[in-house]
Amino acid sequence: MKQSKQNKRSPVSEESTQNRAPKIPPTLSPWSILIALTSVILCFPSARNALTWHWQKFWLALTSSFQGLWDSFLYIVGEDPFTLWVNGTTILNLVVYWLIGGIYTILNVTNKPAALRRYKMQPGSNEPVDYKKLSRVLVWVLFNQIVVGYVTAWILYKAMSWRGYPEPHHLPSLLQFLSETFFHVLVEEVAFYYSHRLLHTRYLYKFIHKRHHEWTSPIAVTAIYCHPIEHFISNLLPPCLGVFIMGSHILTTWTWFILALFTTLNAHCGYHIPLFPSPEAHDYHHLKFNNCFGVIGVLDRLHKTDANFRASHVYKRHVMLNFDLLNDQINLKS
Repeated sequence: MKQSKQNKRSPVSEESTQNRAPKIPPTLSPWSILIALTSVILCFPSARNALTWHWQKFWLALTSSFQGLWDSFLYIVGEDPFTLWVNGTTILNLVVYWLIGGIYTILNVTNKPAALRRYKMQPGSNEPVDYKKLSRVLVWVLFNQIVVGYVTAWILYKAMSWRGYPEPHHLPSLLQFLSETFFHVLVEEVAFYYSHRLLHTRYLYKFIHKRHHEWTSPIAVTAIYCHPIEHFISNLLPPCLGVFIMGSHILTTWTWFILALFTTLNAHCGYHIPLFPSPEAHDYHHLKFNNCFGVIGVLDRLHKTDANFRASHVYKRHVMLNFDLLNDQINLKS
């Protein structure tokens, strides 16, 4: 009985549904739109001024705190230009190089943690690392850092003394710091690219650059494993040129050197770790010798010296956020 009653009601309900008029969405009148826009226009300057005021207050507090820390540092080490530009630069390079390079070396020697092995660009190479080759690398790297690096820091100090360096207590503005660092990156790209290509000419490669290419699958600490002449011309001079041209503050200089050291250590580490700059191009250079001579790849693209690299299957992995393609474990030697 209940089912029959429901069946009797259903045609009526369906008919009433069909006859029901569709709902028309409410439209905004021109006056309401005008009022809304006027409110936004009037409120925007107030909101912008409030945000600007808070940002300026925050930035002033941050710079004041950092200035205090920098003043305390100078109070401890002193303001002698030779101490800062020569001794300080040499010590900074040693500490940063071996802190970052040491972590990578532990990965290379132990092949642990195993989770990172899937990000190795040439799986199977340097597993395990040849300790005899590694000891030779350590000797030459320390020589280049302590002897060649110290002499280069002294040359930079003399050049900056002749040019005139900023007073160490007065820190540069954020805009000045960022613009100078960007300029340093461009100068290094130009100087490193052309000096690197010069080292690949027949005689310079045979007598100087060949040592660096003993490692076709490099590890991080081999970044400055090279002939002392190459280390000065191609590794140290390019990052120092921009500092001299711009007359950078010592803090800007040190920050730039830290960035440059991280870049070269990452480029030679043998691992393409997600969120890190891609080292695929320079790793390919060590494998094939005749492609990818630059740091950021701008001049390689201009001179078409990355054509083989861009045509290879390795180029698909040449991205920063790369989680999937690295799982393929493509062996470049096959």
